[in-house]
Amino acid sequence: MYENEKELIENTWQDRQLLNNPETRKVIRDIIDALDHGLLRVAEPTSSGWQVNEWVKKAVLLYFPICGMQTMEAGPMEYHDKIPLKHDYASLQVRVVPHAVARHGAYLAPGVIMMPSYVNIGAYVDSDTMVDTWATVGSCAQIGKGVHLSGGVGIGGVLEPLQAAPVIIEDHCFIGSRCIVVEGAHIESEAVLGANTVITASTKIIDVTHEEPIIYKGRVPARSVVIPGSYTRHYPAGDYQVSCALIIGQRKESTDKKTSLNAVLREHSIAI
Repeated sequence: MYENEKELIENTWQDRQLLNNPETRKVIRDIIDALDHGLLRVAEPTSSGWQVNEWVKKAVLLYFPICGMQTMEAGPMEYHDKIPLKHDYASLQVRVVPHAVARHGAYLAPGVIMMPSYVNIGAYVDSDTMVDTWATVGSCAQIGKGVHLSGGVGIGGVLEPLQAAPVIIEDHCFIGSRCIVVEGAHIESEAVLGANTVITASTKIIDVTHEEPIIYKGRVPARSVVIPGSYTRHYPAGDYQVSCALIIGQRKESTDKKTSLNAVLREHSIAI
């Protein structure tokens, strides 16, 4: 499926003159429409892990030069951009609170709630997820089912480099207020990030629940409870504290995810 489209995109990536071909432009627009409807994803789970579809990222990048600037109006609000906004939320069964904005080419599954927030092109937001006030979901980020992105959360986007994985937040995660998750970081299912936790590709994520610390980078294991922390690092000018993330416990497996979440927040006194 999509083999012909993939071949055309790869050829166009090497020869931008093909963008002048009406057939090429139609294929690019069709791919963006497929992203918009959740029929195609920039990254997808497989039996062996997450697979990044680089050619789809190329199609997104090729979409920009074939789109002209246009003025768009939403009530009293005016925008001037190349990429149109999503619309017809009622038929999508998505609740969108003013002044939330999602771009065409971002998928919002039924049951998603967008408080005043932003979702960029190529992103995938699965069912029953809350994108809370002033949260941002960057280009191509993958957000699972039943996730809560709390107020002010910043989920990073990625289009280049092409081989880079997007940020992945798996099902039923809770991302606390003002958290930052960027650079292709992977938050596995049911993990809880306390307020102001920063996860990047190079952030040390230290599990302190054992006799010896276990260090992860770029990945928070499933059901981990994480808070901001720091560790001492020596520099020529002296010893200084460097930010890290601390795994301080585990969220217990439960069929009632909401009850499980409330219990873990109380148990670990997590700021949200």
